[in-house]
Formats: sequence, structure tokens, C-alpha cells
Amino acid sequence: MKLAKQELVRVLRTEGDNDTADAVEGGGLPDELDTERDAEGLAAIGLDRTTLMSKLAGGSLGTTLTP
Repeated sequence: MKLAKQELVRVLRTEGDNDTADAVEGGGLPDELDTERDAEGLAAIGLDRTTLMSKLAGGSLGTTLTP
């Protein structure tokens, strides 16, 4: 799944997870995230696949996700 890094940051901040949002912004991840390609980098900041999917499901991303 692909999504914009800033959209993920928005979701995290909406949920009050500012530490993880800061880590996403400063973690050297690309502007467009691919959950498969960037899985290792996301896991390094605490967003393993299960956690990431849970946060995205609760974050109302709407149409910003692409399969």
C-alpha cells in the first residue's frame, strides 16, 4: 500500500502520537511511503505492519491510499 508520508504524520498527530509522527518526519523515509518497500524503516520507528494498519484504519485516510 502506498501513502503520503505527510498523511501518515497527520493521522499520527490526530491520534495524539506525536513522538511517532516526529520519528516519521525525521526518519529519512521517502515522501511517498510504500508499506512493503519501507517496512523495515517503519518498523524501526515502531510501526510494524499490524500497528501501521491499525493506525491507518482508525485515521480516516479516505482516498489517499492506493493498493
